[in-house]
Amino acid sequence: MDNTLPKNTIRYCPKCGSSDFLFKEDHSFLCNKCQFHLYINSAAAVAALIVNDKGEILFTRRAIEPHKGMLDLPGGFVDIMESAENALIREIKEELNLDINSFKYFMSSPNEYIFGGLSVFTLDLAYICHPKTFNYIHAKDDISDYEFISPNLIPYNQIGGESIKRITKTFAKKIIHEY
Repeated sequence: MDNTLPKNTIRYCPKCGSSDFLFKEDHSFLCNKCQFHLYINSAAAVAALIVNDKGEILFTRRAIEPHKGMLDLPGGFVDIMESAENALIREIKEELNLDINSFKYFMSSPNEYIFGGLSVFTLDLAYICHPKTFNYIHAKDDISDYEFISPNLIPYNQIGGESIKRITKTFAKKIIHEY
């Protein structure tokens, strides 16, 4: 039994506190006392695909769990009532002090990771981003470092998230032909 899955960890109705809160086959919970229905859905997250003039992809190193110390793409969660595009611009500024000049949607990929002992499900939305300049880049917020890596030298075993691996592999194949 996976003790990180919501169906194995959530025990009480968040509305009335009843323990008669049952997991359903549609990945939801239903309270038999107050009839509150809770769905377990994916949270939206954004990831930036940024390439320098040499055709190298910008990766960050995670400063926090999950996957502390591993490679990642810059980005993060979309805040409540925030668009994915605004989250992308905000996250890149927060993590790398980069201003995005333009961006284009690339692909999405589902993900699951453990945070606080609970599985968190995300849908990672990847965008190809072009910063105004790299002159003021520096690691901050929840990243410890950054590095540019050639698409044919990416150490996929050092990338923490499965969705980020999928996104990066797809993108690397695309840009190898361009540079």
